[in-house]
Amino acid sequence: MNITASQVNELRKQTGAGMMDCKKALVESNGDMEKAIDLLRKKGQKVAANRADRDAKDGVVLSKTNADNSYAAVLMINCETDFVAKNEDFVKYAESILDLAIANKVKEVESLKKLQLSDKGTVEETIIDQTGVIGEKIDLGGFEAIEAPLTAAYIHPGNRLATIVGLNLNNNEKLAQIGRELAMQVAAMDPVGVDEHDVSDEVIKREIEVGMDQARNEGKPEEMLEKIAKGKLNKFFRENTLLNQDFVRENKKTVRQYLSEVDKNLTVTAFKRLMLG
Repeated sequence: MNITASQVNELRKQTGAGMMDCKKALVESNGDMEKAIDLLRKKGQKVAANRADRDAKDGVVLSKTNADNSYAAVLMINCETDFVAKNEDFVKYAESILDLAIANKVKEVESLKKLQLSDKGTVEETIIDQTGVIGEKIDLGGFEAIEAPLTAAYIHPGNRLATIVGLNLNNNEKLAQIGRELAMQVAAMDPVGVDEHDVSDEVIKREIEVGMDQARNEGKPEEMLEKIAKGKLNKFFRENTLLNQDFVRENKKTVRQYLSEVDKNLTVTAFKRLMLG
């Protein structure tokens, strides 16, 4: 199979592995990017923790809650260049779409596209209009929402990363601040789920497979491979699920421990994270 230089470069960006290693992995996987990433992981190559699809387009990512903090949304509007992304009018346009979502408690992106934004038309129609005005491709790149007793939102400086978090309680004046701290934790630590029960079977299967191959490559006995892989899986859960991660603001406690000290019944119902690049 003919592997292009752009494919090799994309895999290199995602994993940090060497160019020749990336090319070899792509050849072995017949150009399948996800399989190539797994091949590199199994061989012990340096791989970035974030395995999400990396969209090279520019734009802005914003998040916000409604007035009573019972609903939160996070939105990505894409453009082609950093110059447009930093334009005040473009940011205001993105904010107007987010405000529309908040006002209507929109649950998914297709419903948002169909809402009337202005006298110029629906969100979808104004995106086409903006493309003509700005001269760059504009797209609604992502949208997520949460409803919960208490929600919180965080936008990382630069408008390239934003998060929202839902909590199951709203009976304590401290919870608004805690919600924001958790939204910042999600931004910084990029968890894959709320806890181990929130991790998909596909991800678990992949981690066990990778762990077994790593142990095999290290010369460990075949009968020990599954046990070693499950140990690695538990470490994966501790590092990559929100409630089991060390709490960034007090790293001697997990997020779960920190929340239980506030209220033994307090937990996270959901979180969403959108990031450019």
